[in-house]
Amino acid sequence: MLLVIDHQVKLLPSIDDGEQVLANAARLVEAAWLLNIPIVATEQTPEKIGPLTKDIRRYCSRILSKVHFDACADGAIDIIGHDQARKQIVISGCEAHVCVLQTAISLMRAGFSVWIVTSATGSHSQTDRALAFERLRGLGATLVSLEMVLFEWLRRSDHPKFRELLQTIKSHRSRVIPDVQKH
Repeated sequence: MLLVIDHQVKLLPSIDDGEQVLANAARLVEAAWLLNIPIVATEQTPEKIGPLTKDIRRYCSRILSKVHFDACADGAIDIIGHDQARKQIVISGCEAHVCVLQTAISLMRAGFSVWIVTSATGSHSQTDRALAFERLRGLGATLVSLEMVLFEWLRRSDHPKFRELLQTIKSHRSRVIPDVQKH
């Protein structure tokens, strides 16, 4: 299952490298949708922070409006369910050190395996983002890249959706590689 946390219109401009975080989240959501992986999203006080971006919203099967930073306090676990076949939650979201962190901790306490897609998760500062990832790893979350998730979802090169997702992967690489070469 994919849980997308607070990729909202008014929040993303304050996220460090927010355009890239959103682009990666949109690729992740589209891939999950193509592979029939359930997608649940959250919106933190949407009347103040705005709705999810349309690139995310259009693929979501459920959207939870919340006031708590921890989405589980507003019913995320009830929406996700306790289906024994779906014990792994892949998370993308904002902000890493607040809503993503608190939600991931609650999900792990509830027995879920949590994977954080780091390239599709952001904070207002790199320091807070890095500290959140360090803490999450220490608590047992698995930190992954977008490509790691996509290839693990596919599992095989003869998957019927491989060609479609290969375009997503190539698109991701075309945006990432120039940034790496600059440094």
